[in-house]
Amino acid sequence: MRTWIRSFIVAFCFSFVFLITVHAENEKTREEILADRMDYYMKYSSIEVPWFYLAAIDQFERNIQEVRSDLEQREEPIAMNFSPHIWAGLHNPSYEDQSPFSIAYFDGLGKDGDGDGFASTNSPDDIMYTLSEYLHAYSHTEKGFKKALMDYYDKKETVQQIITIAKIYEHFQTNALDKRAFPLPVRSHYSYRGTWGASRGWGGRRIHEGTDLFASYGVPVRSVSYGMIEIMGWNDYGGWRVGIRDMHNTYHYYAHLSSFNKEFKEGSIVEPGDVIGYVGSSGYGKEGTSGRFPPHLHYGMYKYNGRVEWAFDPYPYLRIWERQDRESTQ
Repeated sequence: MRTWIRSFIVAFCFSFVFLITVHAENEKTREEILADRMDYYMKYSSIEVPWFYLAAIDQFERNIQEVRSDLEQREEPIAMNFSPHIWAGLHNPSYEDQSPFSIAYFDGLGKDGDGDGFASTNSPDDIMYTLSEYLHAYSHTEKGFKKALMDYYDKKETVQQIITIAKIYEHFQTNALDKRAFPLPVRSHYSYRGTWGASRGWGGRRIHEGTDLFASYGVPVRSVSYGMIEIMGWNDYGGWRVGIRDMHNTYHYYAHLSSFNKEFKEGSIVEPGDVIGYVGSSGYGKEGTSGRFPPHLHYGMYKYNGRVEWAFDPYPYLRIWERQDRESTQ
């Protein structure tokens, strides 16, 4: 009996290890995942519908699926997900209809992209072909692209986010943009700790929506991500500040600067490590107010989920980026 049990345990452990090994071998790397996505973007792109338009919409859908419980998180490689009534047609008696002919009859968008005779939302080819054809119906300009997005999403904040993602992809000509950077040079002298939610008094009772990184005047402030500068100017709370939106629906807020890097302006595309300004103590008053607190960088992060935008604690991310930068400079 004991021999049988021992043999069973050995066999079970061997099978478990074998399955784990096979799974690890079949699991794709990040580079392979990004390459698979790009293959679909290029396959269904054209002069009129460039790949970065398709990639931007797909990435936006992936972003909101990651933070919303009411949306299905689709498996790789394509995240784009048409609503059933849009795919099959609003008046179609069956929202599960996969016939390209009846879908077209009921003015649905769904099309057969892989040539199997069905228009299925489970087919990446059908999804991307349908998206490409939808965009083809509009004028082949940025204005036409915006119109197509507004007609589909009916929300200007969503349109702007997708346009931003498209411009970032177009600028760098790749979707492999995972690099991050710590907002201050790790070789400089600075200190910070988690102060998320701490009370703030100036301008009324409120909480601290970010992390303060204390450093000397003039220490370079760097972009932590790829993104587009959305705001660069004065704010009575944040003083001289820069707002950068990235392709993950995250808005990065850098406040209390002493000055900006004049190489950049609103609309400029930046990458991790680009110097966007310098540490200061501006803010808490009318334009030009400075010195009401020690010099530091206030860094905040805000996530847009397709409906609303909210602040979240950047401290854990700062610790990760700091460690990565230190390791890369050793």
